[in-house]
Amino acid sequence: MPTYNKLVRDKIPEIIESNSKNFSIKFLNDEDYIKYLREKAYEELDEYCAAETDREAVEELADLLEVMRAVAKHHGTSIEEVEAVRKDKADKRGGFEEKVFLIGVED
Repeated sequence: MPTYNKLVRDKIPEIIESNSKNFSIKFLNDEDYIKYLREKAYEELDEYCAAETDREAVEELADLLEVMRAVAKHHGTSIEEVEAVRKDKADKRGGFEEKVFLIGVED
């Protein structure tokens, strides 16, 4: 049996079971949950960076957003509140739409 040792979406065990395969799982405590959510965020970001098409990129961004929702909830907030903070920062400092690349600043 292959070993994965990673956080998976909630319905993955059902999907595996529907394919008549054996599996083993455990439920994480809060400390391990945030640890593996952080690992999952890196995994999904790496997959986004490796995407070769716009469609693949969108799929990986959706996965990353799902992880972000879970992380926000773990920290006692919501993705909507995170979005409000993002908007406030964008209003004050701008976004990344103009493709500005800072080379240096003189002292």
